[in-house]
Amino acid sequence: MTSVLYDAPGPRAKRRNVVFSVVSVVVLALVLWWVYLTMDDKGQLEWALWKPFTESEAWTTYLLPGLGYTLKAAGLAMVMALPLGAVLGIARMSDHRWVRASAGTVVEFFRAIPVLLLMLFANEFYARSTDVTSADRPMYAVITGLVLYNASVLAEVVRAGILALPKGQTEAAQAVGLRKGQTMSTILLPQAVTVMLPAIVTQLVVIVKDTALGGVMLGFTELLNARGTLAANYANVIQSFIVVAIIFIVLNFLITSFASWLEARLRRSKRSTGAVLGPDDVHDLNAAEVGGTHGTGAGGTI
Repeated sequence: MTSVLYDAPGPRAKRRNVVFSVVSVVVLALVLWWVYLTMDDKGQLEWALWKPFTESEAWTTYLLPGLGYTLKAAGLAMVMALPLGAVLGIARMSDHRWVRASAGTVVEFFRAIPVLLLMLFANEFYARSTDVTSADRPMYAVITGLVLYNASVLAEVVRAGILALPKGQTEAAQAVGLRKGQTMSTILLPQAVTVMLPAIVTQLVVIVKDTALGGVMLGFTELLNARGTLAANYANVIQSFIVVAIIFIVLNFLITSFASWLEARLRRSKRSTGAVLGPDDVHDLNAAEVGGTHGTGAGGTI
């Protein structure tokens, strides 16, 4: 079948795709086998290096507390970045020029600065201008950097999602007398959520991963930082990296799976029943809406 995006592959193209797929799988298998042989030759597959992860101490003392701080920082950043990004995105479409210009300046400024630099600036600000303790300062700095950067990115996601809707939605709302604020809150935003959801989830995954920057540069005791302490005690650097990578993969997979389920649920809820109304059904509906106006009034037949 041919579409506007691509032509359906013919027999020769199908054979070529199969060959490329087989070659890719073989190359990947050979790379994995080489990695396995190299690790085995260097003694990195010895059970003594993996054994700590089968004991509770490695998890309760290092990994689980680090994971808890990761989830706490990421969760707080998500809760603050999402509404702030929505406000900035809507403000960028305001009818008032000063509102559009102010929101656009904020979004472009914080989106252009690397998130690590924002964390470092925030850490210095809290150290020199506030009474935040040195123990809490890394978490505050990490959350601040994540909120400022990701809110500016989410603002563009929100703006693009709303602008992607057909203009007829806005025109229909104006035809029935809705103000712009009512149109945005009751018609455009609910529909744009489904369009924006994949991009929002992608940014939430980025937030979870970027918490590791605070552990590397600010000493924030998140999962990756806790891994360093574990590896120093058990002398299993590569093994600890692999375990932490698996934890991040599982965590982000759960987030994307939940988002996929939520998106499918939202799409199903917006579908019509598909029922076809006949003339009698339409007549009954009209009669119910009229509410007896076809009857007789006080002065006779209407």
